[in-house]
Amino acid sequence: MSTIHAQQTEPKGFNISGIIEDQNGEAVSGASITASNLNQSKNTRSDSEGNYQIKNLQAGIYLIEINNGDFIAHQQIAINQENLKYNIVINTSENELDEVLLQAESFKSQMEKKGFALSVVETEEASIRNIQTNELLNTTVGVKIRQNGGLGSRAEYSLNGLSGSAVRIFIDGIPISTFGSSYNLNSIPPSMIERIEVYKGVVPGHLADDALGGAINIVLNKQSSENINASVSYGSFNTFQANVNGLYRFDKSGFTVKASAFHNYSDNDYEVSGRSVVVKGLGGLQTPITARRFNDAYRSTGGTAQIGYTDVKWADRFFVGFTGSDDYKEVQHGAFMTDTPYKGRFLESDASLANITYQKNDLFTPGLDINVNGYYGTRNRQVNDTVPWAYSWNGKRAINYEGEEFKYTRRSQQEGGPTLAKINRNVASIRTGLAYAINNNHKILANHVYSGIDREDSDELQSVLENTFVGTRDLHKNILSLTYELNAFNDRLRVNLFGKYYQQKTINVDPEIQQNPDGNRQIVDEVVSSNKKYDGYGFAASYELTPTITLLASAEKAVRLPNETEIFGNDGDNVVANSSINPEQSNNYNLGFKLGTFNLKEHQISASTNLFTRNIKDRIGLPIQTSLNVDEELILYVNQGSGTSKGIDAQLNYTYNNNFGLNFNISRFDLKVENRGVEIDVPNTPFFTMNGSLRYSFKDLIQKNSHINLFYTMYFTDEFSYLVPQGSNTVGDDFFKVPQQFAQDLGLSYIFPNQNFVMSFDVKNIFDKPVYDNLSVQKPGRAFYLKLNYSINNF
Repeated sequence: MSTIHAQQTEPKGFNISGIIEDQNGEAVSGASITASNLNQSKNTRSDSEGNYQIKNLQAGIYLIEINNGDFIAHQQIAINQENLKYNIVINTSENELDEVLLQAESFKSQMEKKGFALSVVETEEASIRNIQTNELLNTTVGVKIRQNGGLGSRAEYSLNGLSGSAVRIFIDGIPISTFGSSYNLNSIPPSMIERIEVYKGVVPGHLADDALGGAINIVLNKQSSENINASVSYGSFNTFQANVNGLYRFDKSGFTVKASAFHNYSDNDYEVSGRSVVVKGLGGLQTPITARRFNDAYRSTGGTAQIGYTDVKWADRFFVGFTGSDDYKEVQHGAFMTDTPYKGRFLESDASLANITYQKNDLFTPGLDINVNGYYGTRNRQVNDTVPWAYSWNGKRAINYEGEEFKYTRRSQQEGGPTLAKINRNVASIRTGLAYAINNNHKILANHVYSGIDREDSDELQSVLENTFVGTRDLHKNILSLTYELNAFNDRLRVNLFGKYYQQKTINVDPEIQQNPDGNRQIVDEVVSSNKKYDGYGFAASYELTPTITLLASAEKAVRLPNETEIFGNDGDNVVANSSINPEQSNNYNLGFKLGTFNLKEHQISASTNLFTRNIKDRIGLPIQTSLNVDEELILYVNQGSGTSKGIDAQLNYTYNNNFGLNFNISRFDLKVENRGVEIDVPNTPFFTMNGSLRYSFKDLIQKNSHINLFYTMYFTDEFSYLVPQGSNTVGDDFFKVPQQFAQDLGLSYIFPNQNFVMSFDVKNIFDKPVYDNLSVQKPGRAFYLKLNYSINNF
């Protein structure tokens, strides 16, 4: 391991550049070079001549990881106030991994040793495969993606049993709800993501939001070197996905242009079957069939463009830009799959947001850092439901008891009558963070996030008078946090103490006619508002018993404020308003340990586990299901009562000779809530899940300097019920059980010799097993996808 020291000059951001060669003096193209420490992690790839450059690194000690196919090596360097010319020579005939991993650890490992129940998901491997971001998260320990169908369907994220809005999703610290339904995690390809941080139960103060059960933070790539990446894929159910992203920086001025765009489309016409998939005939006779979904197509298009400056004296990153997106989603059924699906019902939404980003380290004085991200714009959504006819699962009009086609008396497929309901929103979100490092052992952080929604509902099918009496709905939220970080005993002890302050204001304005003192009738606004304030606090701590054994503990008093949909409702998702819903609160505790990485010649093993408990008050969720309401089309979020979640998750990683890799994780918990004085298992919740993956790499098999990677992934979900136990009489309970599920995927990727072009082929659910999720809604079966990915670095 070599250590390089540069000469001192004025403090600023510094670059590392050089040439990477093999033991024979030949340039190595397409090698991944990562420089990381506790504060930064930046990555690049060598070009066809072996040149590489990593820009804007702060002075300090860095771990350099060189990854080229089945070869991994680590070196340590020190940057000391000067750009560094650093040539790298790798010996691919030997494996140097064992020696260096005992002396340094990766950025991922460093983050996971901070005391939080944290999993850091790296995306470099997934970026060349036909894997969506949600699929990548679904293989992460303790994470379960709950999705109502195929591409574009509503998804919820479950962390250790807590799901829905109890889990907050962020993009670079900004709540993803700001962007609307047309811009979701599946719209962001893994190639645009640097890493994904999954916090379970206890959320650090710098994210500063009301996340009760945990948080998922998508950290986008921030490398300032010139690059462009484009990919396109096509597969089953007429599914087409394309995305492109790129960045160009003018070295002399620092002026930088970056942009990204995506397009997704799918017919989602996969086969479904089951108790509700029937055709009704004369006399009410029901004939079970296997049908294709015929009203479930999805399309989304969007992009972001930004201009600004990077790596200049007054800013590390400054951008202003615009984010726009729109989508179209057909709706096949309501909350449940009933025997009368929809046809002709669809949703349309769009978002237009201006954004600003400013980041500067060592502002005015060494150790003072500032980070600001802000968005402001509009989000709109419309529900189109004007078809009065009832339909069967064969796509034809339904037959009544007498054998005649019939219409709904309500003149629409959803309850409430025909509608062109539209929700117009003005939205704003801004996050500000200040951090001051007193010295290497003490650091203070202050963060504030504001989010606001001004919402107005209307319906073009209502009369002018009715639309005059439509009210407005406003929601404003402020969350403050203050954090103190301590590193002691040569960084063996790490402590994070934080406090949070929550404030949410809602305003409901509904016009009504009242009689004034003169006896005349007039329109006045009835205003109902609430202003709720709460506080929370917590800590996270870790202690390294040895370099390969770390104990972790964390706890938090957490608060989760009801969101816009839960308070105001949303016709597009069949959600009814509930203005009286209360915030939910929880005391969260985690205790775990991290083992490894242990290096035994060519074998590498690491493992981790986490014991957790959540004591929940006023849990927000769907009403406890009974046999009387399981076919309802509309849903209402309510406070289910107080409850507890207790369980364990564990993960094992193993690699051999850097060619073979194995990952396995397991999660088991109990989630109970007190309902009408009786403690019951929360329905519609899978309590036991397992995920596993295998990877094997071949080098130079077809062409010299080419790579072939084989992948296998399995998902296991134990059976669960969406019906509350009905006492000692269990007859008929099986009718409401979601059966045990075991799905398996296969994948293959081929990296061409120039390392710029990758072709991958994936088979999802290879044995075509039935898979279900929320409320027993069936998801796609076997599917095939082909993806092409092309990238240029340092052009």
